[in-house]
Amino acid sequence: MNRALLSLFFYINLAIVLMIAVYRAYLYIAAPDASALLVRQIEMIEAVASESGPLKFAVVGEGNNSIGMLERTLIPRINASDVDFMVSAGNIVSGGGEDKYRSILQILSHLDIPYLLTFGKNEFGEFGSTRFYQRFGPHFYSIALPQTRLVFLDATGRTPTDWQERWLRDILQTEEARPVIVFVAHPLVAPVHETLFEPDRGAWSDPEDRDRLLGLFRRLGVDMVVSAGAATYSDQIFNGIRHIVTGGAGGFVVNDETSFYHLLKFTIDQGGVQADLVRIDTAPTQLAQRIEGLWFFLYSLFYVGWLNFIAIFSAFVLTAMYLYNKLFRERRYYPDYELRAAVDLKRPLRIVMFTNTYLPSINGVAVSVNRLKAGLERQGHQVLLCAPSYDRQKPEAGVLRIPILISVGTTFRLANPVHRQTWRTVKDFRPDVIHLHHPFWLGSVGLRMARRFKVPAIFTYHTRLEQFAHAIPLPSALFRNVIAHWVVRRFAIQCDEIIVPTPVTRDYIRLIGVDRPVHVHATGVEVERFQQSDPAKLTILTERYNPDGRMILVTVSRLSKEKNLDFLIAAMKELKVRRAPPFRLLVIGDGDERAPLTRKIRDAGLTSEVRLVGSVPALNIPDYLKLAQLFVFTSVSETQGMVVLEAMAAGLPVVAINASGVDAFVQNHQTGILTEENLDSWTDAVHALLVNRSERQKLARAALEKAQHHSIEQFSGDILKVYQTAIATRKRTDKLTVRYVR
Repeated sequence: MNRALLSLFFYINLAIVLMIAVYRAYLYIAAPDASALLVRQIEMIEAVASESGPLKFAVVGEGNNSIGMLERTLIPRINASDVDFMVSAGNIVSGGGEDKYRSILQILSHLDIPYLLTFGKNEFGEFGSTRFYQRFGPHFYSIALPQTRLVFLDATGRTPTDWQERWLRDILQTEEARPVIVFVAHPLVAPVHETLFEPDRGAWSDPEDRDRLLGLFRRLGVDMVVSAGAATYSDQIFNGIRHIVTGGAGGFVVNDETSFYHLLKFTIDQGGVQADLVRIDTAPTQLAQRIEGLWFFLYSLFYVGWLNFIAIFSAFVLTAMYLYNKLFRERRYYPDYELRAAVDLKRPLRIVMFTNTYLPSINGVAVSVNRLKAGLERQGHQVLLCAPSYDRQKPEAGVLRIPILISVGTTFRLANPVHRQTWRTVKDFRPDVIHLHHPFWLGSVGLRMARRFKVPAIFTYHTRLEQFAHAIPLPSALFRNVIAHWVVRRFAIQCDEIIVPTPVTRDYIRLIGVDRPVHVHATGVEVERFQQSDPAKLTILTERYNPDGRMILVTVSRLSKEKNLDFLIAAMKELKVRRAPPFRLLVIGDGDERAPLTRKIRDAGLTSEVRLVGSVPALNIPDYLKLAQLFVFTSVSETQGMVVLEAMAAGLPVVAINASGVDAFVQNHQTGILTEENLDSWTDAVHALLVNRSERQKLARAALEKAQHHSIEQFSGDILKVYQTAIATRKRTDKLTVRYVR
């Protein structure tokens, strides 16, 4: 079975388990309104029994929701007889689940006469005691008729035995002139014949408890005890009391001489109690009877318990597939040292990219994708970029805008993943490679296209997905610790090549179990552009943001929780408390947290020291950086921290929290300063550079030198080699596969 079919089988079974779980929850919530049904049944029985003449009723045991026997055989036969009502001696349901109770209500609706139920082991199971009480009535009760008194006990242990025994003494303390029949759902005396399965045990199964109850029965004049709890028929006298076990209404019947389908027909008149066995033989031979019994059981299992069966089967499949994947799938824990050379096709490549975010949205992924596209196009390659549409987008050659379904916040837009025009455009483009920039949504669309068109799929891991737990409608710990890493891993292992911006992200990709080839290539920056500035614009910016000649700190960040801007504001407050040289922080960027951050700045008394500049066109970022003396950064959720590299290209020293995506560029005390995520330590570092001009200049020179090794030309050239390697590897693999098949 190929991987696609195996994955489909896995997700079908997973969906089945989830749907059944949801359906179970629905059953609990949307339970039927039927309540205290036994009250109406008793009223109808009392009306019949008040007439002169004998009283006749049928007794069945171990019905177990049986459709083939109980519903389609016994009930029609009971309806056709002359009995006045029916009694279940227990276990009329196969379990106490909501679906079982709904099913038995449907089965009992076929009765033309009233009925009485004994509360047994199956009625109690699966939290069924409440359902029995709500649908039918009490777990123990008595009905006094002119011809007899019927007593129903709770043998499950739900009701204390001493309470029921006291109740028995109260209702039977006077001399009863009429016969007393007790229904208890487990045998008090072992059946005459051995049974395939051990009889049910219950509240009076222990010898001491059983003897106490039987002694009470003798003293109170009980004439007969009828029970279920075993798939057999047994009739015996024990200490002067007749004990009948009836278990032939549908469940686990072997269909032999001791375990067979049957019902009991009781007749009570002045002559006493007569209990006749009515054996149900439907198959002509013993072998046919055995097969018939097995069929009735399986039929009922699928009819009533099919949800349980499918859920168990699907859970077993999922477990088996999981264990197979863990125990038998080969894993490569070391890098692939196979010689995988890049091959120049001697023509421009046709490259399709998929991204969930793009310009005019300003964020690291959008900027990185834009730079890669521009760099590849300058080398003569054709790029088709598939991205969501935006309200203020500008026309751009080589960009296919996909209509959106919904906008989430101000930055993330869910594009239509089944947009037919997207498929047609990509097919007509005839791509050599498809580059995916997100492990979900449009990334998944691109992965399906790569499979359909049989071209390599390249995945760039841009974003630490677990840092967005606050924005996902799931338990944050579950998403952060499990789901986010599972999503990245599941997607990455289906791609041909993986690109990461820093060595630490490569280590992460390996740690979560991705064994595909991984390439470390940081997004390039236009170093020359960040060295340039417009004097006129710089003058305007100075008048707007620094008319009083303060030290300017700057950061570029989306205004969202994962960027840790609360820490940055707290540090600015600490700097002010320390009476650091006059400063002003410019926060460039926008996002959903703008309003909360504005309140925090006001509450901290920093309205003069911190300015939320908002979104700034990418072309103008160098001017803002030239306005500053120091770049500050507090995010701990980066895979690369491209804005840090841009600041270094502008000749700014950096103070940042030592975290992934930053440590690859900022070398501590060489190109900037890295600290722990500690307010005092980080504030100390910023304060020290504010008062030490020579140290700032030394770090700035080293930062610029470091940034010059990360040009866009170098970056796009490196990615091109990844494409060429993937194409060559795919062709070589296809040839080997064809040769092997032949």
